[in-house]
Amino acid sequence: MKKIFLPIGITVSLLFFSCDVMEQAADILILEDDTESEPALTNTDVIAGLKEALNIGIKNSVDLTSVTDGFLGNAEIRLPFPEDAIKVKEKALDWGLDGKVEQFETTLNRAAETAAIEALPIFKEAILNMSIQDGFAILNGGEGAATNFLKSATSSALKVAFRPKVEAAISEVKLTDYWDPIITKYNSAMTFTGGEKLNPDLAEYVTDKAIIGLFIMVAKEEDKIRLDPAAQVTALLQKVFGSIMN
Repeated sequence: MKKIFLPIGITVSLLFFSCDVMEQAADILILEDDTESEPALTNTDVIAGLKEALNIGIKNSVDLTSVTDGFLGNAEIRLPFPEDAIKVKEKALDWGLDGKVEQFETTLNRAAETAAIEALPIFKEAILNMSIQDGFAILNGGEGAATNFLKSATSSALKVAFRPKVEAAISEVKLTDYWDPIITKYNSAMTFTGGEKLNPDLAEYVTDKAIIGLFIMVAKEEDKIRLDPAAQVTALLQKVFGSIMN
């Protein structure tokens, strides 16, 4: 048998080529192993991730609204003069009661800020009782799905909890001191003109508006966590919400 001798240069080249091929194959195997080892998103992950996201969102929302100027200083949720009594405001301004109107609107918002803190335990209870079906509906429901879940689960309880706090806040800041002179003068004028007298329920108005404003903030927090990777501050949030972003 004849022996074949290859030049040293060719031998070395073949050796390096073989090493490169082996390294590439190893890289492929590692990538395949990593892909195969990536755990699937489980029901437990979904529920835990959504509960974590909602707990972060509701805490941020309550923290933002339950402080001084939380409502008053936020144009998006600030409580205006009651719409049903807007004619009262117009008349009051005509009569030079600008200061009374401003004080009245300020105290409406202070009452809402006082009541907002009551939302946290109610939200937490709803989140605690979230089912697997609720979780996947929220995950795949798009923007606002978690907020809608909370609205459905908590609105009645929020109204019950908010109303006494609003009534106490109205009494504490003597909101009627600003309201009574305006409404009394307005109703007196209506006696002479034959117009409709108004006596809106201030506690109900503030309660309803406070809840609406709170959910606006909850929705903003939800969308931030759902859409902004920077807001997904834990590995679990990244895993759950990353599954619907990719």
